[in-house]
Amino acid sequence: MAEGLTRQQLYDKIRASSKEEHILEEMIRLGFWAQNTAQPSPSETLIRKEGVLRRELNQLLEERQKYRNKEKMLADMRKERMAKSKLKRAETKKRNEEKRKERAAAWTELSQQQIVYLGEEVSAGLNKTVSDTAQLEKFGLPLFHDATALALAMGTTLGKLRYLAFNRKTGTHTHYQRFQIPKKSGGTRVISAPMPQLKAAQHWILENILYKIKNSESAHGFVPGKSIVTNAAPHIGQDIVINLDLRDFFPSIAYKRVKGLFCKLGYSEQVATILGLICTEPEVDEITLDNRKYYVAKTARHLPQGAPTSPAITNLICFKLDRRFEGLAARYGYAYTRYADDMTFSAKATAADDAGQLLWAVKQVVKEEGFTLHPDKLKVMQKGDRREVTGIVVNDKLSLDRTTLHRFRALLHQIGKTGLSGKTWGKGKNIISSIEGYANYVYMVKPEQGAKLKATLAALLQREDIKAEARQIWTGEPLPVAETPAAGVTETPAPTPAPAASASVAAATTPPPAAGEDSWWKIV
Repeated sequence: MAEGLTRQQLYDKIRASSKEEHILEEMIRLGFWAQNTAQPSPSETLIRKEGVLRRELNQLLEERQKYRNKEKMLADMRKERMAKSKLKRAETKKRNEEKRKERAAAWTELSQQQIVYLGEEVSAGLNKTVSDTAQLEKFGLPLFHDATALALAMGTTLGKLRYLAFNRKTGTHTHYQRFQIPKKSGGTRVISAPMPQLKAAQHWILENILYKIKNSESAHGFVPGKSIVTNAAPHIGQDIVINLDLRDFFPSIAYKRVKGLFCKLGYSEQVATILGLICTEPEVDEITLDNRKYYVAKTARHLPQGAPTSPAITNLICFKLDRRFEGLAARYGYAYTRYADDMTFSAKATAADDAGQLLWAVKQVVKEEGFTLHPDKLKVMQKGDRREVTGIVVNDKLSLDRTTLHRFRALLHQIGKTGLSGKTWGKGKNIISSIEGYANYVYMVKPEQGAKLKATLAALLQREDIKAEARQIWTGEPLPVAETPAAGVTETPAPTPAPAASASVAAATTPPPAAGEDSWWKIV
């Protein structure tokens, strides 16, 4: 046995070459075979050649054996790859699931601390949470960098703020109660009255942000301390009065424009996004499916007509429009005021010849500022005509339409004789609200006459028979129909004074409410 080799190793070595070659190497190693270093002997050459051939033969046999089992080899390889691939997929799936859980936990934690998503198409800037401190100080506005600070200031939770601001394409609930009121020009107008939670948030924005910004001197609609009376006063005694109206005033002011206003005031994009969403709403279709009602958005978000914030926002957005109109008015010698979407220019006869140039310039400015003039609401009143501004006659002094005033006095007289049954006033369904509204309107324009009318009305409403009828009206019970209409009172609605060109403000005949008072949009 060769030195240092085990029996098995010896057998493997012989099998790898040949027995004779192994014996030859051992005899050479032990000195029994004289090795010719210059020229190997023939027997040695033959033995080594045989060993080489045997090794080549063994190699060929091994390769043939491999090819014989090729299908098995491929199957084994495929099986091995599949096992490795399956194991790798399982490991990857496990890692991804762990990462998903980590992200979900982080998202949940972040959502509890911040607002990071408010729906499609509105969430892009929610990661920007730095407000312009200097700009906010300039306007005297409260400082909020992010939603957390805003919610704290509003006295609400982050979750409720997210709920009020979330932009839903389809939902099973709505933040607005929608109803229709008649238009002066015919047809109906949809009023969107916010639900209590949203209304409270909008009033907070109104009082703490919007009312702190100074409006243009020309703006009179829904400005504290101003009314349709202050809007009409600059046009008293003018020889030419021009009334214009903006078409689709509130719907034409989209969410992006409202958000841009809050950004311009200095708020971060996150805060501006939330404020803009709270103050806007799309028009919706109500669809019932499987006995469940869904609200599906059919337009882009815009200012809703009925939200307490909408008029104040329009005043701020129209600031540049007003300044440009003030410049035009000064250039052509006219006075200018605006009540919501009603714009009025007036001047003495000497400036009447420039009315055409003024109107052309007005149309250009309106177009450049992103609005559209209502083609049917342009009204030019000259000397000799009854000149009205937001429903108030301004020929020589502030006055009211005499015919309507006489009819109202006749109505109060007939109510005193025969009660409320069969009486109507204006297009309102509630006779008491209608006559109280007109009496307040007269009091605002003509305090002495209005005070007498209000006193007469108050005395009537204290009578027991009329009290009983009033209770029926407020509870929704129908009043008995009078057999014969009272003299001087028609069964058809009498005209209720309203702004001459205004069709977008539902209660232009009443002054803007003081802080904390209920507004016209609460009436249903």
